[in-house]
Order: sequence, then structure tokens, then C-alpha cells
Amino acid sequence: MYVILTYDIKLDETGPRVLRRVFKLCKKYLTHIQNSVFEGELSESQIMQLNSELKKYIRDDKDSVIIFKSRHERWLEKDFWGKCDNKLSNIF
Repeated sequence: MYVILTYDIKLDETGPRVLRRVFKLCKKYLTHIQNSVFEGELSESQIMQLNSELKKYIRDDKDSVIIFKSRHERWLEKDFWGKCDNKLSNIF
């Protein structure tokens, strides 16, 4: 399954630590493409594992994670506006 994951971590007193941990965890499973955005192919069991690991750090009252799922990358049309970094070159 093709996945795009994005997160928003509130930067209060413990926010930077949560942000570092969430970033490292997402990078373990997916490709970092822009600030708090990741993408890649994951199986349903990998998505469940990622969710389980993220729950250890995400604060339900302050932070959010959104996962967009598609059967395959080819079913998702992408348009890039502005600067296109090298880290995006693997998706063209």
C-alpha cells in the first residue's frame, strides 16, 4: 500500500523531544520528503506497527498524525510547485 504520512507536533516544553522521536520513527518506515511529510510503500501490518510505535510518543490532546493510503503510487497524481529537492527525485 502506498502511504503519505504527515504530522503536527505542538512545540511546548516537551514538544521538541516528541518531534525528534516521531521524526526518527517515521524515517525508519518511510522516505522523508518535506518537513513533516513522509511517503512510501508499507504493508497493512507495517502500518499497524508504525501506529503502535507512534502511540508511545504522540500526545492525543496536542499532536496529530494523518496517513493517506492508496493501493499503489500510480493511482495518485502528484504535482510539484516551487522548489523540487533531490530527495523527491525517487518518485518521478
